Amino acid sequence: MARPTNSRIFRNSSKYYAPLRKSRGLKAIVQYTTPTLYNPTPLERSRVATTQHLWAYGDRLYKLAYQYYGDQRFWWVIAWYNGYPTEASIPTGATLWIPLNIEKALNVLRA
Repeated sequence: MARPTNSRIFRNSSKYYAPLRKSRGLKAIVQYTTPTLYNPTPLERSRVATTQHLWAYGDRLYKLAYQYYGDQRFWWVIAWYNGYPTEASIPTGATLWIPLNIEKALNVLRA
């Protein structure tokens, strides 16, 4: 998955990283800011076509991501879209809303 294009790049030359910089022969370490995501509002969710999935014992987010997007790396989109941080926090019998268009879902999550 590509790095988000809206991430800010900065050069970190703090004392904390001094041993790492010294071992690598660097003056500074290039780092990227973490993209800010939030749970979409009901109005924002209504703009994205979804399908329902009833969470059952043995389900895995990565399997759902592969089934709907052809790429298991997008498991986090399903989790974030539904407001669950991990699979362990999804109760059996919960209804998950799975965005059908991955690009639209990513745009809603980054808005």
